[in-house]
Formats: sequence, structure tokens, C-alpha cells
Amino acid sequence: MSSSASSVLLRFGPMVYLPTILFALGEGAVLPLIPVIAAARGADLASAALVASALVVGQLCGNLPAGWLVARIGERFTMTIAAAVSLLGAVASALAPSLALFSAAVFVIGMSAAAFALARHAFMTTRVPLAFRARALALLGGSFRLGMFIGPFVAAGLLGVFHTEISALWFFAVCLIVLIVLVVFGPDPEAQASADEAAARSHRDEAGLAEDSGEAVSGSIPTAERIGVFQTMRRYRRVLSRVGAAAACLSAVRSARQVVLPLWGVSIGLDAPTIALVVGVSGAIDFALFYAGGQVMDRFGRLWAALPSMILMGGGFIALSFTHDLDSHLLWFGMLAAVLGVGNGLSSGILMTLGADIAPQRDPAPFLGSWRTLTDAGGATAPLLYAGIAAVATVSIATAAIGVIGLLGAAGFLYWIPRHVPGAASVEE
Repeated sequence: MSSSASSVLLRFGPMVYLPTILFALGEGAVLPLIPVIAAARGADLASAALVASALVVGQLCGNLPAGWLVARIGERFTMTIAAAVSLLGAVASALAPSLALFSAAVFVIGMSAAAFALARHAFMTTRVPLAFRARALALLGGSFRLGMFIGPFVAAGLLGVFHTEISALWFFAVCLIVLIVLVVFGPDPEAQASADEAAARSHRDEAGLAEDSGEAVSGSIPTAERIGVFQTMRRYRRVLSRVGAAAACLSAVRSARQVVLPLWGVSIGLDAPTIALVVGVSGAIDFALFYAGGQVMDRFGRLWAALPSMILMGGGFIALSFTHDLDSHLLWFGMLAAVLGVGNGLSSGILMTLGADIAPQRDPAPFLGSWRTLTDAGGATAPLLYAGIAAVATVSIATAAIGVIGLLGAAGFLYWIPRHVPGAASVEE
């Protein structure tokens, strides 16, 4: 494999980055409209929220089966199957005559999204050299953020032209068709990596250096001595319960940010355009910094990106919780939303990078299924926790609680990353 980082990233463009943008673009267009479509099929507010949560529940339920599937048939086939199932889910959602069928289709999209994400994560884990890993995965995270950032604007344009929310689902279907074509017929970096590895092995044999050189392994994932998902969870339970718990805190804080900022704006009496502006600026800062986190992780180590991002987000939420009744609450809201955007931007790719670092390199998919289940669970739980605390106390207390979770995650990273990710190397339990 080339020693140039740019050549590594360009090699994976047609197989990983462009499909990721397409998937996120379609999903980003659909996500804001799921409650609206559910309401049009007879759901009340509570039911519409439940239907929207079916996507997250589907992702949670899909991670472990996806790990099993990738281990059996490989990343490329799993990505293709996941995209095809998502396509069926998008078409079913557009044509669903009832709320129950629409909910089931959204759940299926969530499950297939989990499989697609895990397959590309496993692919990058085994194909990208360690020296470029964080940057490559940060770019992967940035590709997803780009699609999710543009998607809602595409949905708004489609609504303006077609005057129906279903147009976003058909747009998602078109994105998935193009994605499948790219994955199936695009350049195969796996084949090139295998050829490079074979050439390197032949060269070592000729030079009498066939023994292990310590270089990063690329090419196809070895199939020998593979173990199941649940056996993998048992074998790596220590690292999952330690680094994985801190990672779940990061996922929780990230997810809560999307809920806290709009609700905070409502609670201090701001109108919708002002809230949208503040949240939009925070999101723009987040997106602008996605590659910086990868650079920091590759150059200085994983902790130097994980710890500042968690401290910024945890401290930002706690600081925000004290500003609700201040006369300058709008100024503080804007400033701290920007701080949260910086923290979230620096964390781009961290969860995927840490998962890749500590996964068994011979067969990472089952481990990554467990890892992604933990992180997705943290992201799914945080909004519910925030809503529950706000219901029985105040939004200030609920916001502070999210900040405490962030600081606990920072402490977990500070303690466990040096012990389980020394030099960003993988860990053998």
C-alpha cells in the first residue's frame, strides 16, 4: 500500500466515502420528515415520536447481527445487501398504507443502516495503515456529517417542488441505487490491497525475509479461528466494559446535544429562526473541524482528541445550565453552542478509531458489532434521560446531568485509553 495518506484516502473513495455520503444524504433528507409522515398516517405526537425512534432501535438491534454477517460474507457483500435492504425499506415506507407498516419499514432501514456502517468500519479497520487510521476514519465521519448536513436542505427543496413528504423517500431510494452501483461496479481496493500484499510477500521470500516484519496487515481478512459474536463479547468483556463505557458516554453527549440546544432555546423564549441559526452555526463549526480530530489522533495520540472534546462538551453543558435566568442568556447560548460544536467536531472519528484500535485485527467484525451496540445504546439513552430529568426537575438540572456524563466519560478515557490503547495499538485480552 502506498505510503501517501492522500493515495490511501483516494483509493477508498468509490468504495467507502462516496457511498457513505450518498447514504447519509438520503437518510438526512428523510429523518426530519419521519414524524410528519407518521402524523399523516394517523399518528399523534407521542406515536410519531415513537415511530421516529424506530430508526434508532433498528440500529441497536442491527449491530450484533451485522457483526455476524460481515464475519461470514465480508464487508463488500454486506454493504451491498444492507443498501439493497435499505432500498426495500425506503420503497416500503413510501408506499406503506398504514402506520404499522411504515413503522416496520423505518425499523428495517435502521437495521440495514447499522449493517452498512459496521461493514465500512470493519473494512477500514483492516485496510488502512495504522499511521493514517484516525485521519481516514475522521474523514469517514466527516463524509457522514456532510450528507446529514446537506440532506435536510435537499428535503426542503424537494418539498418546495413536489409538495409531498414522500418525495424525500424516493430521493433516498435514488441515492441507494447509485450507492449499490458504486459498491458493486466501482474499483475494488480490496483486490488491489491483496495484490500489493502478495507482491510484498513474494519480495520478502526472495530476499529471505519471510518472517513477520511487524508491518500492518492489509488485504482480505483471514478466516481461520473466527469466533462468534457472543464469544467475542465474553473474551473482550474487560475492554468493552471500560473503554466501551467511556465511548458510550461520548455517544450520549453527542446525541443529547441535538436535543438540548433546540429545547434550551425554546425554554429561554427564543423564536424558531433564532434557534435554527444558533444550532446551524454550531453544526457548521462541528463540520469544519472533523478532519482536525483525525490529524490530532494520528500525530499525538487518541487521548489528545478524546479528552479535549469530552471536557469541552461536558463543561459546556454544565456552564450552559447556569445561564438560564441570566439577562445575557442569548449571548451565553450562542457562545456555548459554539463550544459544543468545537468539542463535537474534534471528536469526529474517535469512536470508530478506538473501536478499530482495540478490535482483534484478524476478525474485527464481531467485536465492532458489540462496540457499536454499546455506543449506539449511549446515544439512544441520552435523549430519554434528558427528557425524564427535565420532566421531574428542570431543563437546567437535566442539562447539567448531561455535562456530568461528559466529564465522567473524559475521566474514563483519561484512565483507560493509556491502559488499553498504548500507542494506538490493538489490545489482546
